[in-house]
Amino acid sequence: MAENTAKEPRVINKSGTLKMTDKVAAQKETRDMSGRPMRRGNRRDRVKADAAPKEFEEVTINIDRVSRTVAGGRRMRFKALVAIGNKKNKVGVGVAKGNDVTTAVAKATAVAKKNMITFNMDGETICHEVETKVTGADVLMKPAAPGTGIIAGGVVRSIIGLTGVKNLISKSLGSTNKVNIAYAVVEGLRQQVPREQWNTTATKKAAKKEAK
Repeated sequence: MAENTAKEPRVINKSGTLKMTDKVAAQKETRDMSGRPMRRGNRRDRVKADAAPKEFEEVTINIDRVSRTVAGGRRMRFKALVAIGNKKNKVGVGVAKGNDVTTAVAKATAVAKKNMITFNMDGETICHEVETKVTGADVLMKPAAPGTGIIAGGVVRSIIGLTGVKNLISKSLGSTNKVNIAYAVVEGLRQQVPREQWNTTATKKAAKKEAK
């Protein structure tokens, strides 16, 4: 008795050519332009499975659209204000311009990494009260008791949130320019002096005794 062999149906494209079946396609050897067979099982995974954690966290505080008048008309660009920190005692602020938002943010991040500072802390707050002025911006920062939280405005909160400071009281007294406020906050953190180095009456007396 003859065996019943089922033939696969012939699939023809609209152009009238015979369409390759999946079984034939799986067995067919693919070659590159030079005629060499291509390897199928050695493709590199483009997505890294174990992505390394970022050393610094980034926050885009503000993006402005700026224009410059040239001979041919107005040239539009973007200005980005970016802050980075390591959630401890390192923080930096950068400002840069670019033809698009992505380029401006990338440039500002690179500037912030170059201009990072390391400041002193007293537990989870700053060491002492400080008031810093950068052009028209005037920022006042005070240490706070544990559990107070960060009592500050938008720009100050964004920058302090990238550090290890958990308790802080702040007030912006001058201009509302975000770039100047950001630089004022960084300058205030830079001026922090640990309690052991305070120039108090006790340290003055100790210095006089050592001088004698």
